[in-house]
Amino acid sequence: MKKGALYTKIQTRLSCRHLAACGIIHYYWLMKIGVYGLGRFGYFWSKVLAEQHTVLAYNRSQDKSAPEKVSRCSLEELLTCEAIFICVSISAFKNVLESLASKIRPGTLIIDTCSVKTYPVALMSEILAPDVQFLATHPMFGPDSGKNGTAGLPLVFSSGRLDQDTRNKWLSFFREFKLDVIEMTPEEHDREAAFTQGITHFVGRVLDKLHLEKSRIGTVGYRNLLEIVEQTCNDPLQLFFDLQRYNPFTHDMRMQLKNSIEQTMDLLSQADSGE
Repeated sequence: MKKGALYTKIQTRLSCRHLAACGIIHYYWLMKIGVYGLGRFGYFWSKVLAEQHTVLAYNRSQDKSAPEKVSRCSLEELLTCEAIFICVSISAFKNVLESLASKIRPGTLIIDTCSVKTYPVALMSEILAPDVQFLATHPMFGPDSGKNGTAGLPLVFSSGRLDQDTRNKWLSFFREFKLDVIEMTPEEHDREAAFTQGITHFVGRVLDKLHLEKSRIGTVGYRNLLEIVEQTCNDPLQLFFDLQRYNPFTHDMRMQLKNSIEQTMDLLSQADSGE
């Protein structure tokens, strides 16, 4: 780094610290944040975080690269971070948490990013030591929906084991990314997500089996359906399985969907028979 650029960077940091000390701004961008897992979402999320923070990323296999500005690190280095986002599949979450629990330092904040909430909250309450705080989140976006930026996109914030200062700090943290932070309980999240995210992924996988193609006479509605197929099927198949398995309300969603299809088919049958 050139001397002038280094001087400017030092001055900027000093100015931000001074303004933060005066209560004028926060300087959360100075935090050292860890990301466990460099799968499709972990890679994307670590890149987003690195826009304002120092980010270390760990992945068990060495075949995953890290985005620019994100440093690959060892597990030991990851555990020095003050906050760690766990970005793994829902079905892998328990094993990862159990492998980390005895190594996590007191005062560390563990943040899950699972697409369901009651399941990971129950695990973190059970497995993590009492002196380890945890926060349950669900970024309602990914590499596809967030490819043009995350401003305005929703993030569910479900307080887990947090003191009030930490809770307020992280609400501000996410809002500094201009995210639409939505506070709700894990149960509220799962009940609503079953009929939003759960049904979207279910329908996307069903439509994918039809091998639909683009058409010159396709309506806007048809093109929207193709986008649903593309977005849902770009995600790993394991995510689809996990959404249906670990959300306690998706079974009811599928049964209601099945009944709706049967009722619609019956309606057509009645129309064909002239009833």
